[in-house]
Amino acid sequence: MTEYTDQERDTIRTAAFGAMTLVSAADPGFFAMFKESLAASKALAGSSGVVKEALTKGGIPSLPKSSVADVEATVLPALTQSMTILSSKAPAEADSYRATILEACDKVAAAAGGVAEKETAEIAKIRAALG
Repeated sequence: MTEYTDQERDTIRTAAFGAMTLVSAADPGFFAMFKESLAASKALAGSSGVVKEALTKGGIPSLPKSSVADVEATVLPALTQSMTILSSKAPAEADSYRATILEACDKVAAAAGGVAEKETAEIAKIRAALG
């Protein structure tokens, strides 16, 4: 099993949780947020490898609460950095991580009865950051 530093695990976890947070925040609403949280949980429940480790060990990362732009400024670079970490230490995990994050984001976006334009735009930013 590949070893990661605490900082690397934190980056991978921040990126994963943050990506779903960005999609959910793109089209806010109380009931939508609840449905989206459930969708994200289900999408990640079957994850494996570094994704599962990052999401089940450690806690929920602290993300900026001031604005979506501030969350983006933290999460998008963390996604890119996560891919760099994984590509260098465990290339097979990098592809799995990318696929899992994108699948979870798609499920979050569709959870409240359709995908809004803002959610689609946010997923495009996430996809770009993942490379």
